Order: sequence, then structure tokens, then C-alpha cells
Amino acid sequence: METNQTPPKKDFRAWLKRLGWAGFFFFLIKGLLWLIVPYLIAKGFF
Repeated sequence: METNQTPPKKDFRAWLKRLGWAGFFFFLIKGLLWLIVPYLIAKGFF
């Protein structure tokens, strides 16, 4: 059986268009916080 898979780049663009800019920035900020908060905790900032 043969499966037709679309290229990952096309899937990503469709996903991004469906999610919109608000979703993109939400996940961008969330990802940055996942990096920054543990760093600040380790430095004793919190």
C-alpha cells in the first residue's frame, strides 16, 4: 500500500496559516519563558 505524504514544509505552512500570528507569538513567548525562567531560578533571581 502506498501512502501519499505531503512535504513537511507544506504542512508547516498550512499549520502556521491556520494558527495565525497570535498563536505563533504565544508559542514563541512560551518557548522563551521555558528557557529564561529556569535560568533565573538557578541564578537565584526568584
